[in-house]
Amino acid sequence: MKIIDRYILTSYLKNFFSFFFIIMLIFIIQIIWVFIDDLAGKEVDFEIIFKFLLYYSPKLLPLVVPLTVLLASIITFGNLSEQYELAAIKSSGVSLFRSMRSIIVVNLILCFVMFFIANSLIPFAEFKSYNLRKNLAKVKPALAITEGVFSDVNNINIKVEKKHGPNKNLLENIIIHQNTYNSKNTLVIIAERGELKSKESSDILQLILNNGKRYEEIQTSSQPNNKQVSPHSLVTFEKYIMNIDLSEFNQVNFNDEKFNNTFRMQNISQLKFSIDSLSKNLDFRYENFSKNFYTRTGITNFTRNVRTDSSYKDSILYDGYKNHLKDYSIKKRFDIIEDAINLINGHIQVLESQKDNFFVKEKIINLHKSNLYDKYAIGLASIILFFVGAPLGAIIRKGGIGLPMVISLILFLIYHFVGTFSRNAAEDGSIDSFTGSIIPNVIMLPLGLYLIFRASSDKSILSFDKILYSFRLFLTKISSLKIRFINKK
Repeated sequence: MKIIDRYILTSYLKNFFSFFFIIMLIFIIQIIWVFIDDLAGKEVDFEIIFKFLLYYSPKLLPLVVPLTVLLASIITFGNLSEQYELAAIKSSGVSLFRSMRSIIVVNLILCFVMFFIANSLIPFAEFKSYNLRKNLAKVKPALAITEGVFSDVNNINIKVEKKHGPNKNLLENIIIHQNTYNSKNTLVIIAERGELKSKESSDILQLILNNGKRYEEIQTSSQPNNKQVSPHSLVTFEKYIMNIDLSEFNQVNFNDEKFNNTFRMQNISQLKFSIDSLSKNLDFRYENFSKNFYTRTGITNFTRNVRTDSSYKDSILYDGYKNHLKDYSIKKRFDIIEDAINLINGHIQVLESQKDNFFVKEKIINLHKSNLYDKYAIGLASIILFFVGAPLGAIIRKGGIGLPMVISLILFLIYHFVGTFSRNAAEDGSIDSFTGSIIPNVIMLPLGLYLIFRASSDKSILSFDKILYSFRLFLTKISSLKIRFINKK
């Protein structure tokens, strides 16, 4: 490797790793704030928290690495241009593209690394973090009661309107549903106030309820069909104490990994298999529904029983339903029309309901496809954004973390938001999944090639002199026409 290549590559790698660790740290802090409710106050070991952050970090790389590449390339070539080092390199006969050769090789290697991360590491990290979050949700359920929503605590489902007190252990307006062994909700308790009491060394959570009612359906061997006459008991109480056994609930195994079926946990081969299976299943559902719906409409019976004389066939093409109704009385005609309208409305409701079901299934397939194509798009993002950042830094001729950082953040936000909007459009089927994944790269690649051309020619991004000259020429013509008009008067 030549000295000039080693010098440029060293400058780039210093900037790259510096910004990578800084940006990664910022995103990890953001993760802590997002999941602070899942971690705080649950007496989770530092090892578990470290695992949680470690498993979640790979999912940040598709955001962190492209931004780092863009920022490092702009600052590296901005410093070279600002200190006239790039001008000296060009004067020695080395073109801009030739000076980027060593960094291009590094970023091509980075593309393969990012593809491996997207295909193998991120699915593995998603699998680990998802299962870890499921297990974290089971730790200390007494602290998991949230205001305004139902929270699962062992075999009860509890909702409170307000929590207050020094330890947030005083509750107001409580609703409790208790499930039995057969997962039926037969016990409902409503109370105005309540208090949670527990000891750190105890596996019993004591819930003291005040001023409430307890309703319970009594299960019998011969249950009547009408639930309104089912035997039940209703008790009004001033104080009621519930002891909730948490011995089994608190025995959480953080190594338990039974959730492994989401599309984010799959690599390319698994995604292709899932897409093929889901697509075949959806096609079968389409075909099965179309046959059943066609049979349900009664068209097959109508075509078998319809009159076959030629005169009726000719008239049915225009006003056959009028000729058919002539065979019935006026009252019967209204009944037939009303039945037909009700039947059609019923078919419309079935179609609308099935349309929503098919939309959900198609969206699941689109999510699998988008995740598949994103793996390739993530791999190409590094080299494409480098082609944008390096010539842009050479053009603006500014180093440091001022203007280059602002420009890189603007470009990355455009790249990220375009990618987000296109992927959302691909999820609901507005555009093709492949198109939704590659749109950000397709937009940035021509921009990068254009910037390389402008920087190689030592030109600015836009030729403002030509624009200003055309504008001045236009104003001059307007002024001359105005002077002529005044002279004629």
